[in-house]
Amino acid sequence: MTARPISETVASLMPRAKAELTELVAFRSVADPAQFPKSECEGAARWVADALLAEDFQDVALLDTPDGTQSVYGYLPGPAGAPTVLLYAHYDVQPPLDESAWLSPPFELTERDGRWFGRGAADCKGGFIMHLLALRALKANGGVPVSVKVIVEGSEEQGTGGLEQYAEAHPELLTADTIVIGDTGNFRVGLPTVTATLRGMTMLRVKLDTLEGNLHSGQFGGAAPDALAAMIELLASLRAADGTTTVDGLTTDTEWDGLQYPEEEFRKDAKVLDGVELIGSGTVADRIWARPAVTVIGIDCPPVVGATPSLQASARAQISLRVPPGQDAAEATKLLTAHLESHAPWGARIAVEQVGQGQPFRADITSPAYTSMADAMRVAYPGEEMQSSGMGGSIPLCNTLASLYPDAEILLIGLSEPEAQIHAVNESVSPEELERLSVAEALFLRNYAESKNV
Repeated sequence: MTARPISETVASLMPRAKAELTELVAFRSVADPAQFPKSECEGAARWVADALLAEDFQDVALLDTPDGTQSVYGYLPGPAGAPTVLLYAHYDVQPPLDESAWLSPPFELTERDGRWFGRGAADCKGGFIMHLLALRALKANGGVPVSVKVIVEGSEEQGTGGLEQYAEAHPELLTADTIVIGDTGNFRVGLPTVTATLRGMTMLRVKLDTLEGNLHSGQFGGAAPDALAAMIELLASLRAADGTTTVDGLTTDTEWDGLQYPEEEFRKDAKVLDGVELIGSGTVADRIWARPAVTVIGIDCPPVVGATPSLQASARAQISLRVPPGQDAAEATKLLTAHLESHAPWGARIAVEQVGQGQPFRADITSPAYTSMADAMRVAYPGEEMQSSGMGGSIPLCNTLASLYPDAEILLIGLSEPEAQIHAVNESVSPEELERLSVAEALFLRNYAESKNV
């Protein structure tokens, strides 16, 4: 077997891939109607469905999931007796944050410095384009040798669990011999990597009330309890002086024993300012792949512009807690809730609401499908051997699929390498990575079909 026809075909398809990714990125598909119209997600879902129909997929459907969003499903039958592979991506995206901080409009795919910039370009609209490229290359070179199911989620970034609930209610829909999750990324550009572990997550909103209404800070400040100051005190209790997460009862000393992440390389990838220290203890890999990490992702408080000299009667924050493999996300939610309730200062009235949760995941990288992927990546990335690493992010669907289909092998690959800056301003994708990973996925599907016919 040679990769030459596949690689040449994928290369010839890259202009089309860029045009399609441009169309898909243009949808402001944030799955939160409080921020963007629901019609943006619906438009993206229809675009994905039309793309599958154009590739001769059958049973293409917009699945209305319990969280009010839509996932897109399609089935492409393969040769008789061929194994079935499920390909996953998601079309919803994170909000663009401060659009003025983008060097180009977040929903206009823009080429700059050899990369394509736009929200969702890597996470994970580019993942869907990767799947299309791989399938098109196979169709142009003898046909797709496996049966393919595609599922493209509509609310992965919100963590509201719509697709997980739908899959649990319709377990026959996504049955497969192997599942390829196209939503992670290489350890660095040019180094082929499969993801061995994912941290889970829990998302909580906490509200503090201390007064019946705002008060003049000069007349009452110094004795009247300020809810915003109480919130600052409460949030500070979640970290030690060195930045280590400190949630009462939560284990924080687990060590990572695989591929390591050099500190200087991490500082460069994370764009840490000169002179600013990293937080936490242990190796970088320990901190981002093997240990819990709490992040305050939002606070409701008066902006600086227009602020008045007032004590705040109420304050609200949203907290994300990443949960490593070996810990249970539901238990971590209980511990975080209990911590917040017990650390609220000055007797402030506290209300905690859970808004999202997903379990951590550990893949079996010794499974036969990984051999097929290693062989494919070796060809797609000449001179490089496939590596395995952890990933600090969460894909809640993985555990649902592993539970529903315990015999299925699950592989995690994707375009979200560090330079992609996913979830941040100026997110981008490397077109070279898109091309090479599409080649790798096509070769994997071919290798996997051959291994099943032995």
